[in-house]
Amino acid sequence: MKDYILLMHNDVSDDVTIDDWGPYLAKLKETGHIEGGSAIGGGICAAKLRPAPEITAHLSGYIRIQAEDLGHAQRLLKGNPVFEGGGTIEIRELPRG
Repeated sequence: MKDYILLMHNDVSDDVTIDDWGPYLAKLKETGHIEGGSAIGGGICAAKLRPAPEITAHLSGYIRIQAEDLGHAQRLLKGNPVFEGGGTIEIRELPRG
């Protein structure tokens, strides 16, 4: 299994509530795919040698999962409130060093 991070964008047309997440997260937990996750709050970018850019404002949360490959990770989006609400989710592999 490979590690992936699902980065949720805040471009959902409908309001997603905390209650919408329960069934999806329970499914990931039951199948052993979830590693963790959280909403993402405000913050800053920091750079030592140059002015730092603004934070990436379109990200609202993340979920770390395990999947066989990228296609499997994409199939695990079924039921995700952001995905089902028409929003965008970035799927990124987390390479092991």
